[in-house]
Amino acid sequence: MPTGAELFARTIVSLGVQRIFTLVGDHLNEVLAELDRAGVEIIHMRHESGVAHAADAYARIERKPAIALVTGGPGHTNALTGLATAHLACSPLVLVSGSRASILAGRQSFQDIDQVAMARPASKLAAEVVSPSQIPFQLHRAFSEASSGRKGAVHLTIPLDVFQANTNIQDTPPQPPFGDPAPNCEDLRRAAGMLRAAERPVVIAGSGVWWAGAGDLLQQFIEATNLPLYTITMARGVVSDDHPLCFGFADPALNRAALRVFAEADLFLVLGKRLDYRLAFGGPRVLPKQARVIQADIHAAELGLNRTVDVAICADVAATIRALHAECATIPKRDEWLQRNGQARREWQDVISAAMTEDGLPMHPAVVYRELLKAMPTDALLSWDGGDFTHWGRAIMPARQPGGWLRLGPLGTIGSALPNAIALRLARPDRPVFLITGDGSLGFYLAEMETAVRYELPIVLIVGNDAGWGIERELQTAQGTLSSSGATVACELRRTRYDLVMKGFGGDGEHVEHPDEIAPAITRALASAVPYCIDITVR
Repeated sequence: MPTGAELFARTIVSLGVQRIFTLVGDHLNEVLAELDRAGVEIIHMRHESGVAHAADAYARIERKPAIALVTGGPGHTNALTGLATAHLACSPLVLVSGSRASILAGRQSFQDIDQVAMARPASKLAAEVVSPSQIPFQLHRAFSEASSGRKGAVHLTIPLDVFQANTNIQDTPPQPPFGDPAPNCEDLRRAAGMLRAAERPVVIAGSGVWWAGAGDLLQQFIEATNLPLYTITMARGVVSDDHPLCFGFADPALNRAALRVFAEADLFLVLGKRLDYRLAFGGPRVLPKQARVIQADIHAAELGLNRTVDVAICADVAATIRALHAECATIPKRDEWLQRNGQARREWQDVISAAMTEDGLPMHPAVVYRELLKAMPTDALLSWDGGDFTHWGRAIMPARQPGGWLRLGPLGTIGSALPNAIALRLARPDRPVFLITGDGSLGFYLAEMETAVRYELPIVLIVGNDAGWGIERELQTAQGTLSSSGATVACELRRTRYDLVMKGFGGDGEHVEHPDEIAPAITRALASAVPYCIDITVR
């Protein structure tokens, strides 16, 4: 008779899982041994939060559920930040936590906490598996829930004795069928009519386009209709920013051209994007009141949530784009409107370029990105962290590759870009992967440098080192929330040499202070067979 651990390994293999992320602990020894025997690749990391972040990133890149397996108690609580990050990013992370034996629940046993109750607010589904025979059912249920409709994170607690016990169950149940809804024909006709009648339409593409695998469909659609496109979240790069109809970031905080164009638009076609804080909740600061809005999303609750929309299409985004393309076979050209989009973009780039020419040392962050634009391969995949240094980069660097613009998500979990970059390189071993971070953010999961070295993942870490928490430093200075002596509060750090830290873990790196040192450093990093940290002094 198989044990629960054997059933776990057998079931996830049947679900197509070939790799899991973990950090070893007492509750996991049996199941890890069975996973190894089943041929599952085990990526073991240095912190459970890093484990969850890496699995989340892997799920986003592969567009299917990924497993983070952690021990119970503090292992589980450490992973909750990653669970919440994945859930807000609508990523199909499946977090599986071991726990004390179920027969010891509520008896003051070691590491006995209510893990399911803690996970429930940050997941689509949270449950405890009460017997080994339930493992196949609960795993299939978890995968189905994580993948259906608007994707999201799921949690299972599996107690130690459930992994260890034997069961008569030999076979796993079939995966329950699920499908994505097709668009309503009347909604499509109304939307197509509005697109034909609009004089200044704009398309905003969000993560739903990525999850639906609709990048090529979107490009064909805008080419057939001559509609200007702005992308955001996981849609960055599904149509390259180099495409003549793609005008860059839909985030008006980082692309002032979008803010200007949106103010003039009379129609927005919003595909797979929430009208959330990034778009001022659909309010007039970004989407003017007089503009009409068509919103397509797989999750009905998102439609018209923060702003009344004129047409709400609850459907799979790929099916929606395909149907709209068919409905809009004849649509007037708007050459003047496209020219205005292009002019707004050029003028914003001129503003950014002024910062890229600033002299003096330490370097302005924009100067660093000027050099990265010259030296970074066009097929590079980017894992972005948060912070002042990275915000400059997100405003300057183009998104060219589908799935190659990996961000933190709505929770803004700074530091997670390092485990994200590890997952990105594992998923795309033939592509150059760059992590772009600041010195503050890098400190959260610094030990994951060792994980990258141990798995021989030659990611390139670009660290903008300003010896502090840059955004808070800027905010405190701008807002006047300073100490009695006029200094910032809790913002200053030591100017640590992170290239030396990477060398200590067995990787390589170098320190850069001058602009002309950046391109040669990138060349050496790309030629290196180990993770390479370029520590750049910035102001």
